[in-house]
Amino acid sequence: MIDEELLKILACPACKQAVKLEKDRIICQNPNCRLRYPIRDGIPVMLIDEAEKAGGNL
Repeated sequence: MIDEELLKILACPACKQAVKLEKDRIICQNPNCRLRYPIRDGIPVMLIDEAEKAGGNL
């Protein structure tokens, strides 16, 4: 779904840490942040306002 090269250069806009692909979301790898960004039509939506915190919306 998401190109590996794109995934390598993406970073969480909130904390600037690396992200990983998990099912239909891009997940921040920072344990203090853990924001989840949606993927729509194959495009990661890396907007803080669109993110969800692990366990629910912000």
